[in-house]
Amino acid sequence: MNVTFHLTGFLRAYSGGAGDVRIDVAGRTVGDALRALGERHPGVAARVLDETGEVRRHVNVFVGAQSIRDTGGLGTVLRDGAYISLLAAVSGGL
Repeated sequence: MNVTFHLTGFLRAYSGGAGDVRIDVAGRTVGDALRALGERHPGVAARVLDETGEVRRHVNVFVGAQSIRDTGGLGTVLRDGAYISLLAAVSGGL
C-alpha cells in the first residue's frame, strides 16, 4: 500500500528537506506507516514517537482531515493512497 506523509517544517530537516514523502507500507495502520517512515527517515520517527512508541504529546497526526486521536490512534486503518499529516501542536494563552 502507498501512503504519503506531509511533513511540516520541524520535520523536514530529517527528510532531506522534503515536504511530502511517499512510501510503500507493508501493514495497514498508521503505526505500520510510521514505522516504515522511520526506516526511511529515522529522525522523523524519533521526533513523532516517544520512547514507548506512542505519538508525542505535542505532535498531531491526521489522516486526511481526521486526527488519529479520534479514529483509533496508531491502530487507525489506512486505505491505499492515504495522506497523513504530521504537525506540531500549537498551544498557548494570554
